[in-house]
Amino acid sequence: MSLKLRVTHINPPPVDEHDVPNLSSSDEDDDQTWDDWVSDSFERRPCKSLFEDRTFESVQEALAYDEAAHGFSLKEVASRLALDQYQRIRLINWIRREHPSPSVVTALTGAEDFLQSDDYLKPALEDDPLLQIAPDDSSDSDPEEQEGKAKPPKDLATARRRITALQRKLQQAKQDLAYYRRFVSERLNLAGLADELNNLNASSTTHAAVPLRDDDSHYFQSYAENDIHAVMIQDKVRTATYAKFILSNPDVFRDAIVMDVGCGTGILSLFAAKAGAKRVFAIDASDIAEKAAQIVKDNELDNVITVIRGKVEDIKLPEGYDHVDIIVSEWMGYALLYESMLDSVLHARDRFLKPDGGVMAPSQCKMMFALCEAGELFKERIGFWSDVYGFDLSAMAKDVYDEAVVDVVGSETVLSEPVVVKDLYLGTITSKQLDFSTPFTLVSIAERRTKIHAFVLYFDVFFTHTGEPVPEGMDAYIVRDGDPILAEVWPLGGRPHQPRRMSTGDPLKDKGRPKVTSFSTGPASVPTHWKQTVFFLREPIAVGEGTVVEGVFKLRKSKDNSRELDVEIHYRTKEPEEESAPSEVTVQFYKVR
Repeated sequence: MSLKLRVTHINPPPVDEHDVPNLSSSDEDDDQTWDDWVSDSFERRPCKSLFEDRTFESVQEALAYDEAAHGFSLKEVASRLALDQYQRIRLINWIRREHPSPSVVTALTGAEDFLQSDDYLKPALEDDPLLQIAPDDSSDSDPEEQEGKAKPPKDLATARRRITALQRKLQQAKQDLAYYRRFVSERLNLAGLADELNNLNASSTTHAAVPLRDDDSHYFQSYAENDIHAVMIQDKVRTATYAKFILSNPDVFRDAIVMDVGCGTGILSLFAAKAGAKRVFAIDASDIAEKAAQIVKDNELDNVITVIRGKVEDIKLPEGYDHVDIIVSEWMGYALLYESMLDSVLHARDRFLKPDGGVMAPSQCKMMFALCEAGELFKERIGFWSDVYGFDLSAMAKDVYDEAVVDVVGSETVLSEPVVVKDLYLGTITSKQLDFSTPFTLVSIAERRTKIHAFVLYFDVFFTHTGEPVPEGMDAYIVRDGDPILAEVWPLGGRPHQPRRMSTGDPLKDKGRPKVTSFSTGPASVPTHWKQTVFFLREPIAVGEGTVVEGVFKLRKSKDNSRELDVEIHYRTKEPEEESAPSEVTVQFYKVR
């Protein structure tokens, strides 16, 4: 979905990269609404009556007229029916499109189909200011407070409608309570869960039990297959950089207690053992753990590596071990945070990593964002549908704009310097901070007028031997074709054939500075299995040298599936010769899944 909003200004605060992890740490960031973007000037814009072809100078005048002339209060109806923001939008568009009488609207019960139909999310009136201001009665407020504000019913019919609305809310609350009880039982493995399962098995076969939503099941099952592990291990940028960090830091790993979170085949655990680790605990919740245990045994390292099957949130370490010195994990997903594995790694950090001197590997990741011409990819994914053997199949392309595309884009198609939209220092970041909102400013470096079809997102990964943050301004090492790291021979035993100088993030030897190893998943690097994440624009941006694209990048876990991501990109453009930026802001929504 894409929206056009008009605002009087956008004034993003300056971003200090060291402070980026804190951008989402306050409640203010979590509570960002359209008011962050939509000016109060909407209320002073011309607004059309809901029931007549008359236009008034402001929203308030139009609403006041409808109440005086037709006895209809949008505020009271929305409050009585307990409409959320989207249902209120649907109601306004339904009135403007279907032209019901005020009495018909007043008699609504809240159970009408159009209140759930996405068709009525499409504006019936172009640039309708009623859709672009926050309702006076927030649907997020406490229900008891709303009831306290409600006026007594005027007649029996009104009272009955209110009772119906309250009954509907009560029923929904009961369903939510039942769901959360089941959810908690499942997650905490309470004793009552066994009884509940027995009751489900004994229940009538004429009623299908509602399955518990479990975002983890498919995730762990997918990592039981060989193919996904082959892809990851054959990603030389990824695997060789991990090997480089572990095997070139024997002073860090010698006699260390190491935890490998999401060990998969156990390759990182094998590296750690060969680097001299005293004990390695390899954790995985999928069936691959069984193969990992066999691999450890086949390599005669079962005296060092212990494979533990289970979620890191649930497992216990063998007796005598409470903390570990190092946590190593390859947790990164598409767009860095897809799959939400980082939450588990942070849980392991808080529970198992020794409080003083513990090392997280990787220690830091930076999410990078840039303008992308993406012309060829646009043709492959979207453009070709317009003419297929002489037929217009462009309807097939519409959904592409709502989903992030994971693919490789050429470095020549990136037409701005990238900016950091999230800096994750794994020593301190919290799960709450993984939902965030960050302002950005991108400046076009296009030498001639060019269409920008997309934004592109990738990430850079850093390892430090002390676990501390990398020096400010340090860029990740770019692995290019022919780089020694890609040609390195790793014979049986895990040791390099002949130790050679590898160029993955030339170690810093200055006193007091950390030794750094790094890699990038960006377009300038040899492609990794993460590729890049591309957000196509419904309306391409025309840019020249110096064109500024500014806005806000928002990311949070999906409410439908906590391992998927919801992304919003708010943006507008400004040409170098313009004194002030245009007032129109485009907002586009994406799923990463």
